[in-house]
Amino acid sequence: MTCVGDEDDPFPVDDCLFAETFSQENLYNLVGEELKIRQVFGANLGVAAPVWEAALHLCRYFEEQSVELGGKRVIELGAGTGVVGILAARLGAAVTLTDLPVALPQLQANVSANMPSSGWPSHPPAVLPLSWGEDHMKFPSDWDLVLCADIIYLPETYPLLVETLTHLCKNGAVAYLSSKMRKEHGTPGFYEDCLPSRFNVELVHRDDKQNMNIYRASLRTDQ
Repeated sequence: MTCVGDEDDPFPVDDCLFAETFSQENLYNLVGEELKIRQVFGANLGVAAPVWEAALHLCRYFEEQSVELGGKRVIELGAGTGVVGILAARLGAAVTLTDLPVALPQLQANVSANMPSSGWPSHPPAVLPLSWGEDHMKFPSDWDLVLCADIIYLPETYPLLVETLTHLCKNGAVAYLSSKMRKEHGTPGFYEDCLPSRFNVELVHRDDKQNMNIYRASLRTDQ
């Protein structure tokens, strides 16, 4: 099988991103918290394995903009390693981390590895499977924040993601989405056409050097 991609664009067209399985552990200092994140690289995990730079960008944005996370009800979509949601939980949010079932063992391991010595300041993060457009109705709509980091790369999933976000945000949640703007994966089109069909979308941060954007979105009231 041929994998399509390069170092600047690590998302493959096929699902053979990592042919062999190995693990790597890294420390990240974010918003005054030290997180120990294990990344399990293997063909079965694919893009869920690494800590993508867009996730770290979103964490730093929260620090720079003093986004209040303590006491918030937060759900992360496509959480992967969980770095964004785990940080939110360490800062006092009640967090639910979601991804496809294959990614959940890695997520749960990272949650367990990052429990503060004094215990979680709010509730222990929940780790649950969520397939966009399929089982999103099993989740409530009473969130404060919906977090998404580098999950916009498969155009066939874009309508399913918008459907899922619409349900999760229908009671007033604000979504933050951080993405590397990959034209070959239609990422700009998602933010220019798909998401605005149901949401008010605002570009709140742009990193030209790394071609990364952070957007804030809220459900439109004129539907």
